[in-house]
Amino acid sequence: MRPPPHLPRTARTALAAFVTALATLAALFTATAPAQADTTVCEQYGSSVVQGRYVVQNNRWGTSQPQCVTTTDTGFRVTRADGSVPTNGAPKSYPSIFNGCHYTNCSPGTNLPAQLSGISGAPSSISYGYVGDAVYNASYDIWLDPTPRTDGVNRTEIMIWFNKVGPVQPIGSAVGTATVGGRSWQVWSGHNGTNDVLSFVAPSAIASWSFDVMDFVRQAVSRGLAQNNWYLTSVQAGFEPWQNGTGLTVNSFSSTVETGGSGPGGPSGPGGGAACAVSYATTVWQGGFTANVTVTNTGSAPVDNWRLAFTLPSGQSVTSVWNASLSPSSGSVTASALAHNASISPGGSQSFGFQGGYGGTFSAPAGFSLNGTACTRT
Repeated sequence: MRPPPHLPRTARTALAAFVTALATLAALFTATAPAQADTTVCEQYGSSVVQGRYVVQNNRWGTSQPQCVTTTDTGFRVTRADGSVPTNGAPKSYPSIFNGCHYTNCSPGTNLPAQLSGISGAPSSISYGYVGDAVYNASYDIWLDPTPRTDGVNRTEIMIWFNKVGPVQPIGSAVGTATVGGRSWQVWSGHNGTNDVLSFVAPSAIASWSFDVMDFVRQAVSRGLAQNNWYLTSVQAGFEPWQNGTGLTVNSFSSTVETGGSGPGGPSGPGGGAACAVSYATTVWQGGFTANVTVTNTGSAPVDNWRLAFTLPSGQSVTSVWNASLSPSSGSVTASALAHNASISPGGSQSFGFQGGYGGTFSAPAGFSLNGTACTRT
């Protein structure tokens, strides 16, 4: 800014000095003031909103030692995590960021809880920052319940372990492997005393990933741990530390739940009051077997483009299949209709079969899901 030339020299000199002083103060303020102040939360269950739509929670539920999280524009970092707890028990806490509702705390503008049958997709992305001087996991939690509850403990928890450091493991026991979202996972299943837990453990650390939450929800449905008429109540990304944890960071997080679509059951899949039944007949010899599968529609509407999901027990693999397509060849598999048998009328059925090999003791799959809805076993 320059003073107008028509002012007297003394006035122009004074005005120029004043403008220079203002510019100096402005530069000093800009250099010392942050663009947006971060918020540090140290209260046991304290929280703060980031991106205008997600909640960051301290959630220090398993220890009396201090813990603090500091929000950033796109996530949070753990700025204090004192103490440790035994690695053969529960973790100290779950500092995390979430979309949805957690113990009556709902993120701004969320459309959760949402019924699974009405969700067409739930795209999400996460970027983590890890440390080496702690014992922890980096976990993404997906919560499911038969009711649209916004408080308390949900019936089923799905955990995605992006990383683990130290001698810790998921709840329950390993039940095989699965390919979900194009990645291979070790699958664990168990119960923590209050809810079922289905965990997917990455074989090596994943720093960032974009995926569809519903791919993992379908896994829970196919294993009988949820139903298509249940509700997705929240998705959360954070850390479970057992020892230390300062410096752990969620660099960025996004979560969208697309409702009003066909849901995991597909446009003609069974949902709500519809039902299905599966007969699984096997012939077994040393190291090999055949399975003949009959899928019956016990509902009142046709099922088009049927897809039957189930998990082969550990050690089993498929070598050939007839009257359907089936992939992958082991772990969590899906059998899909062919052109000539794509529809199952009410009260009707379709059959397919496959041959495979196995090691150890032979057993049948624990459950089946037709287009996202769990079936009864006959």
